[in-house]
Amino acid sequence: MYQATLSRRSYRFSDLRQLMAKASPARSGDYLAEVAADSAEERMAARIALAEVPLKTFLQQLLVPYEQDEVTRLIIDSHDALAFAPISHLTVGDFRDWLLSEQADSAMLAQVAPGITPEMAAAVSKLMRNQDLILVAKKCRVVTRFRNTIGLPGHLSVRLQPNHPTDSLQGIAASMLDGLLYGSGDAVVGINPASDSLPLLEKLNHMLDDVIQRFAIPTQSCVLTHVTNTLRLIERGAPVDLVFQSIAGTEAANSGFGINLALLAEAQQAALSLNRGTLGNNVMYFETGQGSCLSSNAHHGVDQQTCEARAYAVARHFSPLLINTVVGFIGPEYLYDGKQIIRAGLEDHFCGKLLGLPLGCDVCYTNHAEADQDDMDTLLTLLATAGLTFLIGVPGADDIMLNYQSTSFHDALYIRELLGLKHAPEFADWLTKMQITDDLGRLRDTAANHPLLLALQGEQP
Repeated sequence: MYQATLSRRSYRFSDLRQLMAKASPARSGDYLAEVAADSAEERMAARIALAEVPLKTFLQQLLVPYEQDEVTRLIIDSHDALAFAPISHLTVGDFRDWLLSEQADSAMLAQVAPGITPEMAAAVSKLMRNQDLILVAKKCRVVTRFRNTIGLPGHLSVRLQPNHPTDSLQGIAASMLDGLLYGSGDAVVGINPASDSLPLLEKLNHMLDDVIQRFAIPTQSCVLTHVTNTLRLIERGAPVDLVFQSIAGTEAANSGFGINLALLAEAQQAALSLNRGTLGNNVMYFETGQGSCLSSNAHHGVDQQTCEARAYAVARHFSPLLINTVVGFIGPEYLYDGKQIIRAGLEDHFCGKLLGLPLGCDVCYTNHAEADQDDMDTLLTLLATAGLTFLIGVPGADDIMLNYQSTSFHDALYIRELLGLKHAPEFADWLTKMQITDDLGRLRDTAANHPLLLALQGEQP
């Protein structure tokens, strides 16, 4: 039992699960799950009580039962007690103060990251204002490598997302080359296919690989199909760079995705066996999003933001090259409006970075949410200030296959110019060599005979 008194009224919370949920900022998904605070005053009382909870409590009072959930077992069994030692004496409130202190610099945050559980990260985020989430995330340094280097300080990468509603190879190629000419694609060139046809998926893999190899582009490709399809593609000899999978924070939710930890481990080993990376062996790419556990009725009464943080434990186990929250994609049932989407994006980025992950964000919303592109401009600017690893680049910010609003190649140009952010260094060198950018990294006018444009026209450069 946890309790706090506010305005001469005593509030009681039956267990840690309820306390965490009641302390969460208001969002539609938690109201839908009937776990949210009934009032702003109850929410504040829960935060007061949560601030007094020792971090060690999260290793003893498990929100999802150990016996029922392999994600919980992963979190507890892989916990690094030595890394946890420097902060093991702190309460959640003390942890917030420590994270904001000068003592918690980039080196120290990297040292303690393996000792922080998702529940600890989620708990402290509930006590933080937006500026706190930004400041701490900015101090976290997470660098990954496959064919280039992602996550260096002062850098921001872009996933080039050339989706097409009929998986037209010509349409995908046009969007891909368009993005490259705007300087996008250093995180990954990643396609969400409309079809699960293995022959088509194989063609998509070969097309992406052909372009990357033909122009010696220091980046990686990914066809974002189910992990079982990727395993079959590897068996068929397809040129697979990264293995993709959507993941969630409970075993039951992951079962709804048709996956478990053993399957992800099998896929990781299959990708590693191809030895296609030139600079590193981070071969996994994961996507997450608040609300996935609730949408499959697999949340165990845990608030959606804590469930999201638990998904990061799954990702951390497999050392991904990339992971991003698709923050507003699931819809207003889980994040109702621009304010809730912005807060969720900052929380997700903070928790992921604190746990040692290369967290990116699909800054996005669906057309039936109470949000617009101005909200996305705000979230993009805040996340980039907080050290976002990568964002999404979609032609015109309008994904015509997935039917949602994201960020565009032009948005990436805006945020790079505003904050002086650089491409992955190897990709930046390639852009200069291809005369797409000048020596200062600024976009150049593209001549009609540029090799990429000739390739789109089917001509030999």
